[in-house]
Amino acid sequence: MENKLFKNYDLKGTELNNRIVMAPMTRSRSANEGNVATALTATYYAQRATAGLIITEGTFVSEEAIGVVNVPGIYNKDQVDGWKLVTTAVHEKGGKIFAQLWHTGAYSHPDLHQGRLPLAPSNFNPGQQVFTATGFQPSVAPQPMTIEDIKRTVSDFKQAAVNAFEAGFDGVGIHGANGYLLQQFFSKKANDRTDGYGGTPENRARILFEILDAITEVTDLKKVGVRLNPSLNGIMGILIDDETIATYDYIVNRLNDYGLAYIHLIEPFTDVSGNSNAIQEVAKHFRKIYNGTIIINRGFTKETAEEVLQAGDADLVSFGVPFIANPDLVERFKTGAALNAPDQDTFYTPGEKGYTDYPALTN
Repeated sequence: MENKLFKNYDLKGTELNNRIVMAPMTRSRSANEGNVATALTATYYAQRATAGLIITEGTFVSEEAIGVVNVPGIYNKDQVDGWKLVTTAVHEKGGKIFAQLWHTGAYSHPDLHQGRLPLAPSNFNPGQQVFTATGFQPSVAPQPMTIEDIKRTVSDFKQAAVNAFEAGFDGVGIHGANGYLLQQFFSKKANDRTDGYGGTPENRARILFEILDAITEVTDLKKVGVRLNPSLNGIMGILIDDETIATYDYIVNRLNDYGLAYIHLIEPFTDVSGNSNAIQEVAKHFRKIYNGTIIINRGFTKETAEEVLQAGDADLVSFGVPFIANPDLVERFKTGAALNAPDQDTFYTPGEKGYTDYPALTN
């Protein structure tokens, strides 16, 4: 049986050298006044450019989108210039890189918004600890978005896509997962709206398609992906409910019409085996629905990644934490070399330590 993990892949015209994707991971290294990606950020991603595709950490589409300190944005010129350092460095190493466009919604805090409440679909408090400049603060009930707020947010995603291509990215990913703004809209628990953005699966998903429709005005959607976490449960205040499967089936079915680069799906974060409203095997479920490229994520090893590719349930596999400690993860997989262990204490701390100082095999 021919190995698939290291075979190249045509991602709607973007040629990938293998089917190993570096998953988006917040690293909180933009500890500067303008939340700008730096030369250190560029070094980090360039070290990992042997991945078939890199999807960056979430990058904020506007000031209103901010929910964590020290994360780079993509809504002004200085931030675009910072990301240019990153894309140039990755491309010089022969890599491909997409920017993940991010709005955290209710997962934020007034301290990050000059005292204003964060914006979200409804006034549902996700009950999380939010990383602010003064340390962790408990989340609060957010300000429900007006129609004007929603339209402005759609426009922010569109402009962020424009900025990403100006910065040299090969494409963009829309972050619709992990309990942030778009998933808050999708969730009955977090979205109790009674207007055109709530009440039914179609209405709760409306904002995603408005964002995609807006982005079609500035780029071909073959350079755009969407990230979804259909079985998220008990995290970020999101709970699976009796319309969860119908909502995500509707979303993914409709995404077939958009000609995206990919959908990036996540297997369950928690045990949902006893929940009849949960999708137990996400890749298998949506492979029957989606006609395009599927990236699958969640705790894969080299061996289990190969298995899911051989089964045809996904086309690419993304790895998160293994890429933190192993800049040369692809080579380690190829040679069977041991993996470095990650230092969790430095996942979100400033500076080089635990970021760009992990040894490669040649060191």
